[in-house]
Formats: sequence, structure tokens, C-alpha cells
Amino acid sequence: MSETTPTDAPAEAGASAPGARKRPPFYRDLAFQVLAGVALGVLVGALAPSVGQHVQFLGDIFIHLIQMVVGLIIFCTVTHGIASVRDLGKVGRIAIRSLVYFEVVTTIALVIALVVVNVLKPGSGMHIDPSSLHAPSSATEPAKSEGFDDFLVNLVPTSAVQAFAESSILQILVFSVLFACGLASVGEKAQPVLDLVHTVQQALFWIIRKVMRIAPAAAFGAIGYTVSEYGLGTLLSLGRLVAVFYLIVVLFFGLVLWPVSRYAGVSLLKLLRYFRAELVLVLGTSSSESVFPQLTAKLKKLGVDEPVVGLVLPTAYSFNHDGTCLYFAAVSVFLGQATGADLSWTAQLGLLLVLLLTSKGGAGVSGSAIAVLALTLSATDTIPVSSIALVLGVHSILSAAFVFTNIAGNCVATLVVARWEKAIDRERLRTELDTGYRTAA
Repeated sequence: MSETTPTDAPAEAGASAPGARKRPPFYRDLAFQVLAGVALGVLVGALAPSVGQHVQFLGDIFIHLIQMVVGLIIFCTVTHGIASVRDLGKVGRIAIRSLVYFEVVTTIALVIALVVVNVLKPGSGMHIDPSSLHAPSSATEPAKSEGFDDFLVNLVPTSAVQAFAESSILQILVFSVLFACGLASVGEKAQPVLDLVHTVQQALFWIIRKVMRIAPAAAFGAIGYTVSEYGLGTLLSLGRLVAVFYLIVVLFFGLVLWPVSRYAGVSLLKLLRYFRAELVLVLGTSSSESVFPQLTAKLKKLGVDEPVVGLVLPTAYSFNHDGTCLYFAAVSVFLGQATGADLSWTAQLGLLLVLLLTSKGGAGVSGSAIAVLALTLSATDTIPVSSIALVLGVHSILSAAFVFTNIAGNCVATLVVARWEKAIDRERLRTELDTGYRTAA
């Protein structure tokens, strides 16, 4: 598919254009390679279980590499997203309204996912023995029982360096927010630091992209071990997880994004078709960052004022992860069901509260969701972190759906805030959406 430039008008997904790069062969696509790794892992695990039992280290190495950089990615993403606003007084109202919207919608997303996955129970019957799973060395040690006051105290690190060294996701988030606010208060003098943070962020994104190249081998190792240890029956449960997750995504679009879009005065179907090229692109890349410039240009073209687009969309990339929240909640409970972990409603309420914080650290790079999920499970100390290897083989299938949902949710959020601020040309909005709708029909 040719990549849409920020100034391009909506074009048919897959349409060729002069000078567009030729689409690479299907076998070079990462999603295909991961699926091939899964298939090979199934064969090895079923036909040569003695070999399959010794390939799990491939999945463990992959998880370690992701966990190695996720703390810094969260810091850079949150810091740059907040500090770039600069004049917090001038845009404070927009920022507060945006954050309130993000929190409400992501909370609803988490609740929907938790309810559906508890009702359908895709992980029940797997009976995975946690002791047979090799926990990553970076996993946190069992947490002590603590009250709510202790929880609040432990949110604040005694040392920022220690928070990063121990991969304490909650403490990293607290420090990142405070540091970003401090930079914003400095004004123009903070620009060199912001430039440095952005440069470090891009370097970390490069690492993640390189690490994702070994995802097929990691999927092979994880599935090969799982099948050799527990049999082909485990794959049926993974298939149920995929089906349940896609059902959750459909419910979220129908129960949340559709009525919210109507409130904003737009048709969700027309909006999705208007952004069809970007949505198809993220389905293939599982990376929302790759379409940020296009989304910015198209939202302005829809008639949304530039200050609203400039503030809401970047903030949404850090704080409004509707699809990722669906993924975190569904997969966390699935892994708990598969390993027989304590999943009382009290424990799941605690999981929800933790996810409300950890979901804010996800980056728009494929693979980061796995790392944040790993640190989330470490923070809850209920579900074994190493159990993530069970879903590694189907992660690419799940990530396509949740990144698609993230992009759609961020576009809807920008339009909602624009309506609240009366910062949108409604006639231009209708004209652009109708034109895009008819073109796609």
C-alpha cells in the first residue's frame, strides 16, 4: 500500500500513485512471518516434543529485550506529550477536558473487556502450571500485602534512578508527569531538553523495531514449547481468545464509539471511511505512530481548529488507548484463567486501577504493549509474568485490532473536544465526510 502523505486527499486503500513504493512481497510482512513461526512451532511441538521443550528461551529473550527499554519509552512518551504543550495556562481547559474524556472512555473500555472475558472465559480449561513457566529475570519479586495508603506512598519513588532500575511502571509514570510539568513551566528554555527527549524516544523506537524482527523466532519458541508441554488443545484456547477479543472490539465500537460519534455530530461509518487509508496501514504495521502526520492533516481538513488538533491528538497518543486497554484487560484475565490465578472481583478491581495508570505509558510502536502488559502483571503480583509467552503467537493478530481501535478512538476524541470548545467548522466537516463517504462507496 502506498503511504498517504499529510497533504493527500483521502484515497482508496491500496491505490497506487506515481512514485509510490512498490508493495514488498507477502513473505517479508512481519505478520506473515509471525504466523509462519507459529505454524512451525505447532509442528515442532506436536511432532518433536523433545525439541519443543527446549525452544522457550527464544520467547524469553524477546520478552527481556522489550522489558529492557519500556521504562525509558514510557518516560519519553509521557514527558514529550505533556511538556510540548508549553503554555499550560492557555490550553488548560482543553487539556483537562481531554484527560477527563480519556479517563472515562478508557475506564468503560476496561469494564467492557473485563465483563466479556469473565462471562465467556476463553482461558478456562487450559490448566497451565505456573511453576513450569520460566519467569524473566526482570520480573519483580512477590509484593507484600499492602493497604491503599501504602499503595499511594509507593507510587512516589525515593529515587528516580531506582524506579527505572526496578522497572516500577507506576513510579516511572509519576516521575514522568512531574518532570514534564517542570519542563513546561520553564518555557522556551526547555526546548533543548525536549529535543533530546524526542531524539532518545526515536532511538528507543528504533530498538523496538529491530527487536520485533525476532518476533517470528520468539513466536516459534513460545508456541513450540506450549504445544510440546500441554498439547494441541491449548491452541483451541488461543483461538477462543482471538474470537473473544474481536467480539470485545466490536462491542466497544457499537456501545461506545458509535454513540459518542453521534454526540459529536458525525457518522462513525463515514469517519472510518474518511480515515480508511490510515486505518488499513495500521492494520498491517500495528503501529499508530506511522500515521500521526496524516491524522493531523486530515483532522484539520475536517475543519477542526489547529490548536485543538495540536493538543488533543498528541495527548491522545499517550493517554487515550482504548484498544490497548481492551487488550490489557482481556489478555490479563485470560492468562489468569489459564494459569489458575486468583481472579476474584476484588483482584480484578485492583487490576483495573493499575491498568488505568499503566495503559498511559504505551507507545505507538509495535511490541510495546507486550512490555507494558508484563510490567502490569508484575505490579499486580497475581498473574505470572512469564505466562505472556502463551499469547505471543497470537499477539500480532490481537495488535492489529487494538491499534485500529486506538486510531479510531483518538479521531473521535479530537472531534468531541472540538465540539466542546466550539472549535470546528461543522459545514466543512459535513462536506468532507460526505465527499469521503461517496468516494469510498
